[in-house]
Amino acid sequence: MDYTLQFDFSYDDWMMLLDGASRTIVFSIGSMAIGLAVGIACAIARVSGGGLARAVAGTYVEFIRNTPILVQLLLIYFGLPSLGLRLSADTAAMIALIFNFGAYAAEIVRAGIEAMPRGQIEAAQSLGMTRWEIYRYIVILPAIERVYPALASQFTLLMLGSSIISAIGASELTSAANSVQSQNFRSFEVYLVAGGMYLVLTLLMRFLFSNLALLLFPRRRVIGVATQQVA
Repeated sequence: MDYTLQFDFSYDDWMMLLDGASRTIVFSIGSMAIGLAVGIACAIARVSGGGLARAVAGTYVEFIRNTPILVQLLLIYFGLPSLGLRLSADTAAMIALIFNFGAYAAEIVRAGIEAMPRGQIEAAQSLGMTRWEIYRYIVILPAIERVYPALASQFTLLMLGSSIISAIGASELTSAANSVQSQNFRSFEVYLVAGGMYLVLTLLMRFLFSNLALLLFPRRRVIGVATQQVA
């Protein structure tokens, strides 16, 4: 095999790839933030909601978790226009990512809620706290702390899986790589660089999530300091 690697991309090629990477970050963080809110709402509905709320949340979670994200994406982008709702590729991609992450986050958060000691909730009830106050101050944050590593891992999977939105022409890193290789015909080099950029983004997100955990959950910071002192 006689093949010479050439990474002498033009300035426009590099700018296109960097712009795609930045848009991947926007898609990922935006869908994670909104999807987490959706997931928390569904988790609460499944744990302590009424019959209708449980049925709706359960149907949504089971449908999303048991169908391919590509099918969900195509349903939103190509299916909704049949009902009179036409969305841009970027909007359809964001909605698909939000709903996909929300369903997985719902099950993760639900596991955290159900793992909460019953005594804490009963103590809050004895103090006269409302259900909303109990969830807000007693349940949600400790539950998220328990499942934080799983949520962080799911976010990483979401960011890597966001490459699928290039199937409908949404602008992100894989879409940018497709455009670059169609111009310079260096497919191996272009996708190798794109893979390296995804790797860098993944490591960066892991670093950020590790430090975010110390900010959101002071107890982890205290435990970390105590561990260092003992060592």
